[in-house]
Amino acid sequence: MHAAVVSAFDRPPRYQEFPDPVAQGADEAVVEVVAAGLHPRVRSQADGSHYTSTAELPLIPGIDGVVRGPDGRLRYTILDDTTLGTLAERTILRRGRSIVLPEGVDPVAVAAAMNPAMSSWVALRRRIDFRRGRSVLVLGATGNAGRMAVQVARKLGASRVIGAGRNPEALEALRPLGADEVLTLGRLAEAADVDVVLDYLWGEPAATAMVDMISTRKERSDPVHWIQIGSMAGLTSPVPSAALRASRLQIVGSGIGSVDGREWLEELPQLVDAVTEGEFDVRAKAVPLKDVEQVWAAETDDRVVLLP
Repeated sequence: MHAAVVSAFDRPPRYQEFPDPVAQGADEAVVEVVAAGLHPRVRSQADGSHYTSTAELPLIPGIDGVVRGPDGRLRYTILDDTTLGTLAERTILRRGRSIVLPEGVDPVAVAAAMNPAMSSWVALRRRIDFRRGRSVLVLGATGNAGRMAVQVARKLGASRVIGAGRNPEALEALRPLGADEVLTLGRLAEAADVDVVLDYLWGEPAATAMVDMISTRKERSDPVHWIQIGSMAGLTSPVPSAALRASRLQIVGSGIGSVDGREWLEELPQLVDAVTEGEFDVRAKAVPLKDVEQVWAAETDDRVVLLP
């Protein structure tokens, strides 16, 4: 078969021939990949920088996708730790790691939307006791996952959604998607009284935002749940100790390890329904897998979906 193969962590994957995967037991099946998203998580998997990396090479990246099973039905699947990812013509489907998709579904839309939407969906549904009527700030809202987080927060019942980022023009585009307000990073004191922060930035911006928001919060004893999801601005953040002592700031992470695999799977049906019913604005760009090297580092507002 052909696949996008990583042979060195300092080079992008190359489209080349690779041995066909072989099912190892009754709980595995070889499936055809129909569409697979090129997510930031896939790029960090391919360069060895993700915290789950095992440094094992060669590697076919790809953590999820739409596949066609032996029964001919389309499924959305999440892969566990494997070197046989979805950026290939075929991969291994493990029992209990997928759900059947509705008839007539657009596989490109599903492959594009599920990963970025899942990050905020699972964070709100599984990492805190999120209730309808709470207010949400999305930090890093102009990225693909951040844009989706604005929509997910609204879908799950947030009474007020604020999108924050660096680009004023991109921020304004969030209003039709459900953002009640948009703020540049220097104005986050105006969001001081939110209940939940979905943080896709981390790094210095997160630490600065904590200080700005907590110092102007009306009731510091009211809890604010800060959910760390992405690290576009830095892998570490100099969180000031005063931010933790002077408020009920509760920092949690959401990702692989902090949420059990079974919990991820339990959330998939509702999320797939929302995607397939058109409840989210999905920006997808379908690209043949053979062009993976050309699009690997391309800057685009669309989620690239690779088609074997």
